[in-house]
Amino acid sequence: MLTDLQVAIFGGDARQLEVIRKLAEQGANLVLVGFDQLDHGFTGASKMDIGEVVFSKLDVIILPVNGTGPNGEIDTIFSNKRIILTAEHLKRTPKHCHVYSGITNAYLDKIVSQSGKGHTQLFDRDDVAIYNSIPTVEGTLMMVIQNTDTTIHNSNTVVLGFGRVGMSVARAFDALGANVKVGARKPEHLARISEMGFIPFHLDHLQKEVTNTDVCINTIPFQIVTSGVISKMPTQTLIIDLASKPGGTDFKYAEKRGIKALLAPGLPGIVAPKTAGQILGNVLSQLIGEQMSTRKGKVE
Repeated sequence: MLTDLQVAIFGGDARQLEVIRKLAEQGANLVLVGFDQLDHGFTGASKMDIGEVVFSKLDVIILPVNGTGPNGEIDTIFSNKRIILTAEHLKRTPKHCHVYSGITNAYLDKIVSQSGKGHTQLFDRDDVAIYNSIPTVEGTLMMVIQNTDTTIHNSNTVVLGFGRVGMSVARAFDALGANVKVGARKPEHLARISEMGFIPFHLDHLQKEVTNTDVCINTIPFQIVTSGVISKMPTQTLIIDLASKPGGTDFKYAEKRGIKALLAPGLPGIVAPKTAGQILGNVLSQLIGEQMSTRKGKVE
């Protein structure tokens, strides 16, 4: 139970509703910033503007999955108000206050460091990433079906990256009968790709491996699908980029070549926000409970 814990939840999308619901059930006192257009009421939760938040009383700050924008802006679908989180806000919180987000960026790292607060990136955790790969795969399948005129079965599908998402994507497309090739760099990844029955290749050979590709799915968060790679693809190739913004694809060159390339980060929040929110809510409840126990132990 998180009874009497002071938690501020900032903005985000429909996933945050499940986080709110879970923490409210655990007895936390919630401050909701960026939710003024939300009709739903939650027991123990108060809607506030950021200027009304008493930061000196907060035990926990929960940011949207993407953390903040490059200048501290908080994304939210439940408000039209501009919300900016600054180092000064964080400096006013108690020493033990902890910040949670899905991912981070240079700005968020900077203000957290300046304030001396702890920060957990949920998507760095294997459990969160693996659970999230399930709705990500479903969303990827949906996008491929919607944007092609052939079946996934017997398609030539290339998956770039063999991390937690890449592995799940490769397995799902293989199960539907696609001819799956997976590009990676680490020898252990290439060995596992082969062991799982996919066709492995080293990313250094990417240009050669995409010459007959129907679908290319990228999970690598830096530009890997370059103009040189795209120039080798058939014009009917569909590129789905699952990496965080700005993705790993040269979208301008793809458009110039007439190849459809879609950036699709955050698919769990689009195709299955309830499930994705429950995943985050459960993990946050566990982590915050552990944080409370550790703090009480130090005090005692």
